[in-house]
Amino acid sequence: MDPVGLAAVVVVLVAGMTFGWWRRRRDGRVADSAVKSKDQDMTDAVRLEPALLERLGVEPAAVTLLQFSTAFCAPCRAVRRVSSEVATLLPAVRHVEVDAESHLDEVRELGIWRTPTLLIIDAEGREVRRATGVPTKPHLIAALAELLPTP
Repeated sequence: MDPVGLAAVVVVLVAGMTFGWWRRRRDGRVADSAVKSKDQDMTDAVRLEPALLERLGVEPAAVTLLQFSTAFCAPCRAVRRVSSEVATLLPAVRHVEVDAESHLDEVRELGIWRTPTLLIIDAEGREVRRATGVPTKPHLIAALAELLPTP
């Protein structure tokens, strides 16, 4: 093999491995919401339009796990299972699953780029956290802890 071809193979392998490592580190991580308003401090979450939440089937709750899925998405089933289990454990939490393909306008408005995406919405209708990929149950419960009302 000539040196140029070998160098090209090495560059492609390194780039692929780097992307895979980065993707693995980011998948399932519950992070503060990236959706911010221009006039708010970056630590504040944006209040979503009530009409948007209504179109997505979100009813008032202390905390809502809003999941965007597609029909043939295998990780979406895992997120559905984890979110349902968390909602069963924590009565103040509701889980709503939305078919992203049926709500393309809302998907664009919320900046959903891939499925599964899980939004954590507080009682005031603000998106406070977001996860793409499959979060673990302990990470999801920890992300919800500060949003839940204390008994």
